[in-house]
Amino acid sequence: MVGAARGQRKLHFPKAARMARQRSPRRYHSNMVVRRRNQSGHATTPGPHTPRHDDAETHKNKKITDHAHRPATVVQANPGIGTGQGPSLEWGGSDTTTGGAKKLSEALEEADIERKKAVEEAERRAKWQEQEREEKLRKVAFMKEMPDDTPAGSVSDYMYKEGVKDQLDKLDYDLVGLLPVKQRVREIAALLVLDKMRRKLGFDTAVPSLHMCFTGAPGTGKTTVAVRMGQILAKMGYCRSGHVVVATRDDLVGQYVGHTAPKTKEVIKQALGGVLLVDEAYYLYNAANDRDYGQESIEILLTFMENNREDLVVVLAGYKDRMDKFFSFIPGMSSRIGNHIDFPNYEVDELFEISKVMSRDLDYEMTDEAGDVFKKYIERRMAMPFFSNARTVRNAMDRARMNAAIRVFDQAIAGANGGDVGADDLKAITADDFQVILDEALAAEDDAILA
Repeated sequence: MVGAARGQRKLHFPKAARMARQRSPRRYHSNMVVRRRNQSGHATTPGPHTPRHDDAETHKNKKITDHAHRPATVVQANPGIGTGQGPSLEWGGSDTTTGGAKKLSEALEEADIERKKAVEEAERRAKWQEQEREEKLRKVAFMKEMPDDTPAGSVSDYMYKEGVKDQLDKLDYDLVGLLPVKQRVREIAALLVLDKMRRKLGFDTAVPSLHMCFTGAPGTGKTTVAVRMGQILAKMGYCRSGHVVVATRDDLVGQYVGHTAPKTKEVIKQALGGVLLVDEAYYLYNAANDRDYGQESIEILLTFMENNREDLVVVLAGYKDRMDKFFSFIPGMSSRIGNHIDFPNYEVDELFEISKVMSRDLDYEMTDEAGDVFKKYIERRMAMPFFSNARTVRNAMDRARMNAAIRVFDQAIAGANGGDVGADDLKAITADDFQVILDEALAAEDDAILA
């Protein structure tokens, strides 16, 4: 201890004071109170670093700190990252003022951006309104100058020129029966053609609600009709490409929070310009779970159906009773569907005609005896679970083709006709080829599941 005489009592200082002394001895002594006592206990004359006796008594028990003299500390966050300096944290809390100013600056910038967006939106709206007004004035002038007997053209010209007739013919070719469905498609096509003729003469037309609901059992032609409708809409200019995107709940609904919206929007993005066919749409809604993620997908679909009617046609498909229940839970969806088409089940004769169409497309020929066996097989399958109309017919035709191939192959290996295989052998489907699958169906239980 500096200035302490021999025999004097040593003073004990707090740890903070000792640390301050080590950092700055001169500053420490200038603020330090030291009582010097001689052997008799009287205070000595104050020296250059010794305070007066009364000051020493006043500050005898005062805890000495050097916060006022401690140098400022600068901390840089993430050094080397970015081009500017990191934040400074100075003694005394000056970073609070700096942070508040920064937040205020950011808030002002955001407000300025929002104000600019509002101004731009107002300008766009005003420009659009001006264009609408000019367009109406042109229409009025055109209508005044146009004679009353001005022809808009013939329906046949539009049907052939736009390719609508070709698509309707393909629908007749692809689908056997389903007369109510084909009639409904023709009605929609008629509306589209007449609207285009009205626009040619300057009449106002509103984009009709082309969203549809297809109800019926599997294999009744719902996807085929959706494809043809997409092509018709594209020919008439109601959508860009007319392609069809088929989706189910698994394609639209996610498994965790925040997963559903991106999935649904991605599928819709793929379908823009064409048709989005949501198969078994009622699985999107789960009445037993109000936290089911399917509700979010439905809300996104509703928004796009309302705001993108000119570039997207949504077709909801499924069993009629389940779709009716689905619409009762989601009234907003029902109000956006303008066309409901029911697909009835096929009769046996219609399914036989479908089998002949499939054979013709694959360059096969069914004998009359093969046709009789096929009808018996269809009658048996209609009484069993999971009968799927045209899909069941396609599966039966695939099995018959396989049996025909095995038959011809075994005959050639056995040396029939010298091992030669002719064109007739490659094209024929016989009764034996269908008898194999008929025997399997007859031997199965009534509740058995077959392909």
